[in-house]
Amino acid sequence: MIEMQEVFKKYPNGVTAINGIDVKINQGEFVYVVGPSGAGKSTFIKMMYREEVPTSGTITMTGVNVAKLKAKKVPHFRRNLGVVFQDFKLLPMLTVYENVAFALEVIEVHPKVIKKRVMEVLDLVNLKHKARMLPTELSGGEQQRVSIARSIVNTPKIVIADEPTGNLDPETSWEIMNIFKEINNRGTTIVMATHNREIVNTIKHRVIAIEGGKIVRDEQRGEYGYEN
Repeated sequence: MIEMQEVFKKYPNGVTAINGIDVKINQGEFVYVVGPSGAGKSTFIKMMYREEVPTSGTITMTGVNVAKLKAKKVPHFRRNLGVVFQDFKLLPMLTVYENVAFALEVIEVHPKVIKKRVMEVLDLVNLKHKARMLPTELSGGEQQRVSIARSIVNTPKIVIADEPTGNLDPETSWEIMNIFKEINNRGTTIVMATHNREIVNTIKHRVIAIEGGKIVRDEQRGEYGYEN
């Protein structure tokens, strides 16, 4: 499903963000990526959805060597991925419905299919009743739920979440995690970078810890392992 072999990432300023990573994540797994600030977590995550390209090594996602993927093929590759960001990245002039539908419109899904699918995922994240609202009319937690709905509307095999609860209060963070749990229970692989110690230690999944660009710990049902 996801495999990295001898992956290095060195930036032009000389900083080595990823320093020889080998890892395999299977279909249906839920994986937390943890580590101190500046450890390489964001680069690790961004390489999965081809926002960053490794300096060397192989990254295979759903059978595709992402490291060698030509730029013009990246949009097609990302159709199999859902990406959830800390800052939501919603389009402010579009309604909740339109923000989610946009992900299907760009890949030219039939309008009838779009309507049915959008309402299904809005129901999953408990926002059907707010489909006509603008992002500015929603709370932070509601905006993140829209972001999650958008990320899964095309039924991706993998959802990559970069600090999805980072801007949310604790109660809302648990609500968001319950949604991710439901998505994972339906068979979607989830890779989540997080600094939330309580969530990692309470909702047990595989934990990959990165320090200095290397994987220093890889445990099933692991602990967060750092002081916040």
